[in-house]
Amino acid sequence: MRIAYFDCFSGASGDMILGACLDAGVAVDALRREIDRVGLSGYTLSAERIRKQGFAATQATVAVDPAAPKPHRHLRHIVEIIEPSSLKEKTKRQAVRIFTRLAEAEAAAHGTSVEKVHFHEVGAIDALVDIVGACVCLDMLGIDEVRCSPIPTGSGAVACEHGVMPVPAPGTAVLLKGVPLAACDEPGELTTPTGAAILTTLATGYGPLPAMTIEAIGCGAGRRDGRTRPNLLRVLIGETGMPDEADEVVVLETNLDDMTPQTVGFTVDRLLAAGALDVFCTPIYMKKNRPAVMISVLAEPTAQAAIEGVLFAETTTFGIRSYRASRRKLHRSHETVETPYGPIRLKVGRQGSSIRTVTPEFEDCRAAAERAGVPLREVVAAAVEARSSKP
Repeated sequence: MRIAYFDCFSGASGDMILGACLDAGVAVDALRREIDRVGLSGYTLSAERIRKQGFAATQATVAVDPAAPKPHRHLRHIVEIIEPSSLKEKTKRQAVRIFTRLAEAEAAAHGTSVEKVHFHEVGAIDALVDIVGACVCLDMLGIDEVRCSPIPTGSGAVACEHGVMPVPAPGTAVLLKGVPLAACDEPGELTTPTGAAILTTLATGYGPLPAMTIEAIGCGAGRRDGRTRPNLLRVLIGETGMPDEADEVVVLETNLDDMTPQTVGFTVDRLLAAGALDVFCTPIYMKKNRPAVMISVLAEPTAQAAIEGVLFAETTTFGIRSYRASRRKLHRSHETVETPYGPIRLKVGRQGSSIRTVTPEFEDCRAAAERAGVPLREVVAAAVEARSSKP
C-alpha cells in the first residue's frame, strides 16, 4: 500500500499541501493541465523552490486576477463546477466531500443550514484550486491511503470575515472534532479551514509515522515565518510493504419498493460523493410480491453518519440496517508501463511475493484508444503484456 503521511509539525493550509505534493514529485505543468479540466479562469498557479527559515521547500502560489469575479458561492454552486468537469470520478468525489465538510462545519459554527452557507473565502478561486489540486496531486502520486500526524492549530487570535476570533477559528474547530491535536504555543493560525478540511476528509488515521519504506519527501512552505518553528508542511511517501491487508468496513442496507430507477441512480451518486467505498443495488421482492431494490453501501466506519444522512434524505426508507464486516485485501501498488499507445498506469495486486492481478487504469486506456483510433481492448491487452514482460 502506498501511503502519504502528512507531518503537520507547523500546521497545514491548502497551499502548503499543494507545495508539499509538488515538492514530492508532482510536475506543476501536469497539475495545471488537470486543474484546467474544471474550467476555472482568472488565476495563475505557480511553484517556486525557496528556502524557508533554513530549509529547502516548494511554495505554491495561486494568484487571482483582481478583476476576476468573486461570488459568494453556496455548496451547490461548487458541486455544479466540479461534477460536470472531465476530472477523474475519484478526484471529483474527493473534492465534493471536502467542500461538503467545509459547508457542514461553517453551518455548525454559524448556526445555519448547509444550504444557506455562503463560502466567502473558501468558495473563492484559490480554494477551488487548492482543494481540487490536492486531490489531483494525491492521485498523480499513486496514493492509496492518507495518514496524518496530530495537528497543531496555533495560539492567540485571527482576524476573519466576522471579526477577531480565537485560534482555532470556529469552522476549523468543528472540522477538527475527533482529531488528535498537538500542543503548540506558536502565535497565529497554523491550520486553516481549507487545510483542515483536506486532511480530515482524506486521512484514515492520525498518529506517529507508520512502518513504511520512504520513497519521496516533500516540503510545502507557508506564507508567514514562524517564531518558534519553520512554517513548513512535510509529506513522506512510501510503501508499507505488507503482503496483504485487513481492515473493517460498515455495511449499510435498505429495501425500497416505491422509488423510481432515476432516483435510485441519483442516490447512488450522492452516496459515492459522501464517501462510500462502494454502492450496489440488488433486485428483490418485498411483501405483497412487490418488485423492489436493496441498496447496499460499503463505507469506512467514520463515514457511517454521512451515509445514513444521504439515505434518509434521498430515499423513502424508514430504516437502515448496518453491521461491521472484516475485509482482506491484496497489497496494491501502482506502476506505469510503456505501450505502443503511450504510457499506461497499472494497479498491481500482490499476495506475498506473488502477483495475483494486474488491472490497467481504465481512463488511461480509454484516452490512449481514442488518440490512436484503436479498440479499447487492444490497449488493455498491450498494457497487460507490457507488465508481464517485466521481471
